[in-house]
Amino acid sequence: MYNTLKRIAKLIFPKKLLQKNEVIFRKLVSLKYKGDKYQCNICDFNLNRFVNLDDHDLLCPNCGSRSRTRRLHKLLKEAKTLKGKVLHFSPPRSLSERFKKIEDIAYYSSDYENEFIADYSYNITAIDCESNFFDLIICYHVLEHINEDLKAMSELYRVLKPNGICYIQTPFKTGNIYEDTSITSKDARKIAFGQADHVRIYSIKGLQNRLESVGFEVEIRSFENHVSETFGLQPETVLVGKK
Repeated sequence: MYNTLKRIAKLIFPKKLLQKNEVIFRKLVSLKYKGDKYQCNICDFNLNRFVNLDDHDLLCPNCGSRSRTRRLHKLLKEAKTLKGKVLHFSPPRSLSERFKKIEDIAYYSSDYENEFIADYSYNITAIDCESNFFDLIICYHVLEHINEDLKAMSELYRVLKPNGICYIQTPFKTGNIYEDTSITSKDARKIAFGQADHVRIYSIKGLQNRLESVGFEVEIRSFENHVSETFGLQPETVLVGKK
């Protein structure tokens, strides 16, 4: 039902109108999902089931969080790294609205392609900030869109404070990184990289090597099983870069 309603809404309503009234729409839709079997650890909504998306991810109908978003929130909370100046690229609304309410952090949300609601529009390959500025950077599902990814990684390292932390995630494949600059059309990129606006598919080791080449110390955090079915978490890998 959720996927059908979303497709219909996108056909009927302008994008800006949907963004402006997203919270209201979600509150109405989520009424059908209320229950006591599961819980979203971001908005604390209790539900009878998560929405099973077309890509098999699990979405909270109340705040729109995906599994990876709820996992990220869990990691930040457990590690107590959400402090100081925080730079968040392509921020999902479920997190950005929550982070903005935290008084003891300076939250910088950034979106360069006008796909998310954000306060800044930083070019990740030339971030308009002084060096050693941020305590925490969140860069989820961004680098696979960037042609000059090493330049972007160097910028992430530059603006991060010494001892700062950067949480990074992309889609992954086994083997080596797959990229081909001759593939430029949307259709060809979708076939090659899984999405029309992607320019590569990283391997975990490949991404680690590139991050380390610009100076990061990298920890690989892999979650192979459902750590908490209550929160609708799924297997995934997160790279934690330290300066």
